Amino acid sequence: MSLFRSILEKLGIGQHDAPKADAAPSAPPAGGASAPNSPAPGAAPAAVSEVDVAQKLESLATQHSEPLNWRTSIVDLLKLLGLDSSLTARKELASELGYSGSTDDSAAMNTWLHAQVMKKLAENGGKVPAELLH
Repeated sequence: MSLFRSILEKLGIGQHDAPKADAAPSAPPAGGASAPNSPAPGAAPAAVSEVDVAQKLESLATQHSEPLNWRTSIVDLLKLLGLDSSLTARKELASELGYSGSTDDSAAMNTWLHAQVMKKLAENGGKVPAELLH
């Protein structure tokens, strides 16, 4: 699994309460009427609610054993989510997200990664405050 996909999963972005594909469909009630709370055939699925990224991360930060500056540091953001924050992992994330700079300049890469992750979180349904979309 990609590191960015892991970030999305840790934040609950892109997940919804749809039935699992392998779940057996329930039998229709007698008389062929639809169940009271089931959508009409062909109806669009219920909208997925937006995840407030800052609120979720602040909540995680209050429970963390060390102070983390997740608002500006990709390393701290990954640590807060319980993900690998090593240089190797960050280089893989940079490659995954299309970083074209030198991965030998970890400061520039880290700054780009944080901005790109916030942007991608917003693109994938996360509610990200404007000040984090640098």
